[in-house]
Amino acid sequence: MPKMKTHKGAAKRFKRTGSGKIKRSSAFKSHLLGKKSAKCKRNMRKGMLVSGADYQRITKLLP
Repeated sequence: MPKMKTHKGAAKRFKRTGSGKIKRSSAFKSHLLGKKSAKCKRNMRKGMLVSGADYQRITKLLP
């Protein structure tokens, strides 16, 4: 078997934490920000963890 290749698009979007969980950035923060509150925009700056439903799919992309 050849080596598994890392999916480069996924590698740019997701990072592993020290405990092995996968971190992602928030969505909906690139444009149309005038209608969103300052609190909403401030909370979207933080990273979030990938949900359990997507975890298996993304771990295959990041060997």
